[in-house]
Amino acid sequence: MAALAPLPPLPAQFKSIQHHLRTAQEHDKRDPVVAYYCRLYAMQTGMKIDSKTPECRKFLSKLMDQLEALKKQLGDNEAITQEIVGCAHLENYALKMFLYADNEDRAGRFHKNMIKSFYTASLLIDVITVFGELTDENVKHRKYARWKATYIHNCLKNGETPQAGPVGIEEDNDVEENEDAGAASLPIHPPQPSSSSSTYDPSNMPSSSYTGIQIPPGAHAPANTPAEVPHSPGVTSNTIQPTPQTIPAIDPALFSTVSQGDIRLTPEDFARAQKYCKYAGSALQYEDVSTAIQNLQKALKLLTTGRE
Repeated sequence: MAALAPLPPLPAQFKSIQHHLRTAQEHDKRDPVVAYYCRLYAMQTGMKIDSKTPECRKFLSKLMDQLEALKKQLGDNEAITQEIVGCAHLENYALKMFLYADNEDRAGRFHKNMIKSFYTASLLIDVITVFGELTDENVKHRKYARWKATYIHNCLKNGETPQAGPVGIEEDNDVEENEDAGAASLPIHPPQPSSSSSTYDPSNMPSSSYTGIQIPPGAHAPANTPAEVPHSPGVTSNTIQPTPQTIPAIDPALFSTVSQGDIRLTPEDFARAQKYCKYAGSALQYEDVSTAIQNLQKALKLLTTGRE
């Protein structure tokens, strides 16, 4: 992808979007779709903050130039031309970063890479708001991920050992003040699958709650975890071997289910079914077979029974 024209210095008024813009830069080569939507979020948020002062108008104008250039480069990419595909792409990407960090956390493997993953996942959930309001699950995940990044960062900074897994959330920390809260990419070795299920279903979350926040179980990162792989000293090969994936059991009833004549699907039902299919397609881009199967099953059940 061609290099984008640099932006002028960030006005002080736009401090709240500096990390989203940094995430965009980090993904220009890794995932241009993510980079595009991070800039779009920054643009929309910046317009709401200040679009009148000269320095802010100049900055937003240059940011708009970057967006237009990116849109031309991405051409007919469905994740740009179709909002439902773009939303699915971002949600899947953010979820994989969240699950990677959550798995490392629950295993007691604390390092800057997992802090970075937690915080980046929270930023990408911010970005999903360009498509509309967040789901309750995404709101909970964003709050938990951002808090976890702060908590673990502060523990490591103070020479303390963080408590693994979900713990009580404190509201008085702001991870945005911690500029070094995880500055590296993910490590070279993706975590191995745990004995628990490696699939994730927001509608089937564990009963454990922490200040009202419910967290999905840890899961291993899929073969194509969305992150760059750095070179590590002493490692002769940086090839990532795909980790085994747990394939969810398929409901046999789905094979024999035939849509009943008296079932009337609403436009909302068709929209939800289409969304599940788009989610499945996005999951397959990351070779996440389990998530793809789950979403296809949901779409099939909805279309044949009128219920989810």
